[in-house]
Order: sequence, then structure tokens, then C-alpha cells
Amino acid sequence: MTIRRVAIVGKGALGLLFGSQLERELGALGMCFVMDGPRYERKAGSPVMVNGRRRTFRDVRPSEAGVQNLVIVAVKSGGLDGALDLMVPLVGPDTCIVSLLNGISSEERIAERYGWKHTLVCVAQGMDAVRDERGLTYHHPGELVIGTGPGTDPGALAAVDALLRRADIAHTVSPDIQHALWRKYMLNVGVNQTCAVMGGTYGSVSAPGRQNRTFVAAMREVVAVARAEGIDLDEGDLTSMARLVASLAPDGMPSMAQDRLARRPSEVEEFSGALIPRAARHKILVPACQWLYDEMHRIEAAY
Repeated sequence: MTIRRVAIVGKGALGLLFGSQLERELGALGMCFVMDGPRYERKAGSPVMVNGRRRTFRDVRPSEAGVQNLVIVAVKSGGLDGALDLMVPLVGPDTCIVSLLNGISSEERIAERYGWKHTLVCVAQGMDAVRDERGLTYHHPGELVIGTGPGTDPGALAAVDALLRRADIAHTVSPDIQHALWRKYMLNVGVNQTCAVMGGTYGSVSAPGRQNRTFVAAMREVVAVARAEGIDLDEGDLTSMARLVASLAPDGMPSMAQDRLARRPSEVEEFSGALIPRAARHKILVPACQWLYDEMHRIEAAY
């Protein structure tokens, strides 16, 4: 299958980042953003600045989009249930589905609804995209790591790989996607939560001090739980993720820190919220993640 029709659900930082790249390859008729009724009425057709360039994308209602070759889910974790409902008219028997969500559970939730046959496992990493009311800015576009889940048709992986190659989107096909998924999860648990709770940036969390100690401690707790779950994370993975953060724009910040500034609900339940019960099952102590979890809920309660 050749992918020529792509719909993106979610017009935040990652949706715009990859949507703007895919539109170059597919054209305005081949790539669209799908919005629910109220959001469509407010925002459809509005121009968006992408790295200082004024862009206008095709925004459509689900009923108008039709069946797609590929659906990309780019919402926040709290919007996944709504996205799964919205996607119904977009998904046919051969539609591939890729999730750009953080965490380690979105693909399972998508597959529960639409099956594993055309659901890929994907990790979006290395980007420093910031989305605000003015649009999207980024210095590093990052990369996608893609692979198969239990029962994924290899043809779906090949089709998405071919599209990303045509669109010149940096990506890797991983033979061990669960390792890649947990590696990114480890990074998110450390950098997203630390920057959100402690008011940090990529620069401050990489510099010696309390933020850096918290960042590293939280990642080490993920390593311990991952290994108990059969995922071979180690100190080498931790070091490479810390170096990646240090390479990003020092005044940039991850999405969860941006959410705190905007007083939006965070993804803490996808990070420490998902790790803490797993750690308890394995009788592993995770004090750094427990502290970050409690502090984030305290912060959100004061909004």
C-alpha cells in the first residue's frame, strides 16, 4: 500500500511539526487536520505560524474527511478517548494508525478499539517544539522511531516507513520498539516532570544542582521498573537521554512545563502515575517519582 491520504487528530506542537512536513510531500489535498465540531467552528482555516512562516492547513470535520490511508494521533493523553471516537469515520480495513502520544499505553488503548493489525508503535523524540497562541517554533525537529506491536501487519510498517522516507522525515525502524518506547518514557518521567514541578528548562535541568539530581533520580527509578518488567534499559540509555536534553536549546522546555505555565492539566498520570503502580507490583521504591507525582497534583489543585 502507498500512503497518499493522511489525517492528523490534534493540532498541537507535534501535530503541526509533522503535519507541516507531510504536507510538503502530500499536498493540501493529501494531508488534513481533523477537528470535532466546536473546535472546527472556532479554529478551522486559521493561519498558523511555523518557525516564522505563515501556514494555512486544510481543517475538516470527521464526516468530511473520509477513510484515510494513515491516521496520526497527536493529542494530549487526556484527549485520547475523544480522539478514538472522532476517528471512527477515518478508519477503514486498511488504515494505518500511529500515535505520537507520550507514555507507554496509548497504542494499547488504540488497539483495543481498532485492533493491532494496522496499529504501529511509535516514539517521537529529540524535538524541542513549542506551541503557543502564535504558532509553532522549534530548532530540532527530532525523529520518529517506529515498530510493530503484537499482531501488527508488517505491510503497515513498510507503508509508513516508505511515506516517512518520501517526506524526508527523520525516523528509524526499530527491531526492539519496546526498548525505544521505555527509553523515551524514562526521559519523559525525568525531564517533563522535573521541569514542570521545579520550573526548569532544558538548560537548568542539565546543569549541576537539585533539578539535575531529581531528573536523574526519576530516570533511574524507571530503569529499575523497566528491568523488572523485562525491558533491558541501563545506565547507557540514561546517559544518552541526559546528553540529548543537554543538546537542546537551553531556554526551551518540555510540554509538561509548558502546560504548567498555561495552567493546563498535565500528563502526570501517564508518567509517574503509570510508573508507581508498576513499581508497587515489583516492590520497588520510587521516592523521586512519588514526590514529583504529589507535587504536580498539588500544583494543579491550585490552578
